[in-house]
Amino acid sequence: MNYSTIRLAKRDDIAIITLDRPEVMNALNAQMRTEISHAVKAAAKTARVLVITGNGRAFCSGQDLGDRATGGTVDLERVLRDEYLPMLKVIYDCPIPTICAVNGAAAGAGANLALAADVVIASENAMFLQAFTRIGLIPDAGGTYWLPRQVGAARAMGAALFAEPVTARDAADWGMIWEAAP
Repeated sequence: MNYSTIRLAKRDDIAIITLDRPEVMNALNAQMRTEISHAVKAAAKTARVLVITGNGRAFCSGQDLGDRATGGTVDLERVLRDEYLPMLKVIYDCPIPTICAVNGAAAGAGANLALAADVVIASENAMFLQAFTRIGLIPDAGGTYWLPRQVGAARAMGAALFAEPVTARDAADWGMIWEAAP
């Protein structure tokens, strides 16, 4: 498959998927979700570990609300069921270890994409944001599943309701991620 929204590279036994839409902070559109799913499956066949990261100043800003494949409107129920769930499931169920290297902002579905990995390592200047309440939603894309399991009910509820950024250092202290690294 030819990828237009991600890059898939292999170094020795390490497969690296780079989200590659830096002009929109690697926002997830229909094409990117399809490509991520395909690339994870391909990597699992030939690599011993998979790293997922982002190109540019953000890891992933979440759903691309201007995705032209949706005609400018998003049927969130269908998109979550038919596109996000399969993508997140293929990452979560990947038979090789998955590592998200969060290089900047991880917001909304982008934050939850990172949390689907086995291990998350974030740059010290990265941040995680459950931005859903800012647009009248509750966390989706696995947020209500992964977040409370990793940080506890109180912190998950606060992150979801107040939509305040969680720094990489706080995320590490909370147990949301493995490490905040320079």
